[in-house]
Amino acid sequence: MTEEVKKAAPAASGDRPQGSRPQGARPQGTRPQGDRRPQGDRPQRGGPRGRFQRRRKFCKFCADTSLNIDHKDPDLLRGFITERYKILPSRVTGTCAKHQRFLTTAIKRARVLALVPFTPLHHD
Repeated sequence: MTEEVKKAAPAASGDRPQGSRPQGARPQGTRPQGDRRPQGDRPQRGGPRGRFQRRRKFCKFCADTSLNIDHKDPDLLRGFITERYKILPSRVTGTCAKHQRFLTTAIKRARVLALVPFTPLHHD
């Protein structure tokens, strides 16, 4: 009879058998269905009512094959450097990796030939 009483008696809060959990707890990594918005109710990117739509960046040299990257053309290269004469990254300009490498070497060669300055302190 003492064994039956032990089984029927509730366990103390610190003395829980392995694998049991308190009431209301849920397994790790699950969530109730009601705490997530439906797919259609999410706000669209670009602000309220979709007024602004970002243009897709594209590689200028892939689009127009007549453009050549040449270190002797400083006017073309100036579009790919900042006012502090740093080389703009491809994520800003949209150029592909292949043409970004060509641009970088062309800008560096133009700097050595003094067609493009290294810093703003170098005057024309």
